[in-house]
Amino acid sequence: MRPVIVDSAIYRAGRRTKGPTDLSDALAEARATGDAFLWVGLHEPTEAEFSHVSEEFALHPLAVEDALKAHQRPKLEVYDDSLFAVLKPVVYEPESDRVSSGELMLFIGDSFVVTVRHGVGSPLAAVRKRLEAEPEVLRHGPTSVLYAISDAVVDHYIEVAGELQVDLEELEADVFAPAGGNPPRTAERIYTAKRQVLEFRRATGPLAGPMARLATGSVPFVHEHAMPFFRDVQDHLLRANEQVEGLDRLLSDVLSAHLAQMGVRQNDDMRKISAWAAMAAVPTMVAGIYGMNFDHMPELRWVWSYPAVILLMAGIVTGLYRLFKRRGWM
Repeated sequence: MRPVIVDSAIYRAGRRTKGPTDLSDALAEARATGDAFLWVGLHEPTEAEFSHVSEEFALHPLAVEDALKAHQRPKLEVYDDSLFAVLKPVVYEPESDRVSSGELMLFIGDSFVVTVRHGVGSPLAAVRKRLEAEPEVLRHGPTSVLYAISDAVVDHYIEVAGELQVDLEELEADVFAPAGGNPPRTAERIYTAKRQVLEFRRATGPLAGPMARLATGSVPFVHEHAMPFFRDVQDHLLRANEQVEGLDRLLSDVLSAHLAQMGVRQNDDMRKISAWAAMAAVPTMVAGIYGMNFDHMPELRWVWSYPAVILLMAGIVTGLYRLFKRRGWM
């Protein structure tokens, strides 16, 4: 169990204390005093590795199954002996301009918190360190852990949304660049950005319901005085969701503008092709007529027939060129 348990500690009166290494003894010690709780953090445990923890804390088998399989939507489940919450932290990768998401599962019960981390973007180490520096917050028990993790995840949503906003503004500038200045594969870049925003929305959107429940104070195992703090998290989440919606609308508008520009450019190209074809058709027609080899055709015996025909073709082509140029087809 050592490799899978990232950290575990007993917190008494808001301060970290040294407790028993055995989970059962540590939980009993935390419950004995009434002002302490045990916080156990795990990273991608297997079923065998998590079985000991689930037995010690009497975790519900359905919640255990969700925590092991991961790939869950953000949610909040209430069981008889514990509260189960799922969060999806996101990370912006500046090297690839991509958004990746991980998963955080929290089991909250009588004097204990069990956190299970999957993937990247989990702020648990930073949250634990910040809480240990704020004993007045940590003294509120497991609720403080749920609040601090939720607050860190949602605040990071806003940061990632800001990074995506910068990327989309650059993409928008490329799309509306002067003709011929657009970089290649613009449509592919737009669709890639759409996928990133969709991945982001999967993390932020479903979390609105759980945060609303926590903000109303109608959830067991949550401290009754924590409602204002969760309302603050809910406000930040609403702002993050509004930013995500704005990014999605911006991408849709950019895509529509790009497709419209492509249509206009194709029309321009077709006009140019048609103009050149029209100019090429005149000498082709004249040359075709005089290439039919009939005996009785006018102008065949004239001395100036050849230069006259050449001048005629050149004059018509020049006239067409000026006409198309004036109309913007060339």
